[in-house]
Amino acid sequence: MSDRTLAGQFFDAAIGLLQRVRDEEAESVTAAGTLLADTVAAGGRLFAFGAGHSSLAAQDVVYRAGGLALMNLLAVPGAVGVDVMPATLGSALERVDGLAAAVLDCSPIRSGDALVIVSLSGRNALPVEMAMNARALGVKVIGVTSVAYATQTTSRHVSGTYLKDHCDVVLDSKIAVGDAELTLDTVPAPFAPASTVVTSALLQAVMATTAGVLADRGIEPPLLRSGNVDGGHEWNGKVFEQYADRIFYRR
Repeated sequence: MSDRTLAGQFFDAAIGLLQRVRDEEAESVTAAGTLLADTVAAGGRLFAFGAGHSSLAAQDVVYRAGGLALMNLLAVPGAVGVDVMPATLGSALERVDGLAAAVLDCSPIRSGDALVIVSLSGRNALPVEMAMNARALGVKVIGVTSVAYATQTTSRHVSGTYLKDHCDVVLDSKIAVGDAELTLDTVPAPFAPASTVVTSALLQAVMATTAGVLADRGIEPPLLRSGNVDGGHEWNGKVFEQYADRIFYRR
């Protein structure tokens, strides 16, 4: 079996997953996009959180050309991506009880805001507590996770619950437990993860829905333009000025 064939198999797997979430999660995407639009229209702020590789999808909707200017990253030091040394520290921090409460207490998030939490497994203490504590503050929570983990793994939170149990809207990425789409008889471990592709697509679908819902209500969506096109910086400057009290990544 050639590398080219494996590449094609991965593309087929990713496309199949994208088709599944498009068809099976359509109502949830609409609900999530409407929830964010409601938050924007009511003067609330938008935040996104993810730990480890789940943070990649969260970061993809923050300060993004073509994206909503009001989406802010809720970062947990040491757990954002794999830039911390050693990289395994990030995984360890996801299992620390009480960390989410400390992060929320030090963040600008408040009642009336909305928080998108990305966690593939949804089983670790950090995303579970982040959702629980955010909702206790009066924050609406959108969870992006693989619901399969809730039936095929054990929760690592003391409550025995998963991220999906503490959300106003759940988006199921349909990713199989283990996040590896390919196998070979000659390779001892499964490989080729697709969670980043699918999760990022789900979130961009939500962002598109939010923009459309706001436009339907006669509200101009606070969108950013690329700084690499003429007039982009000027456009963004006006958006930053208009929504200065709801944008935190420039402070």
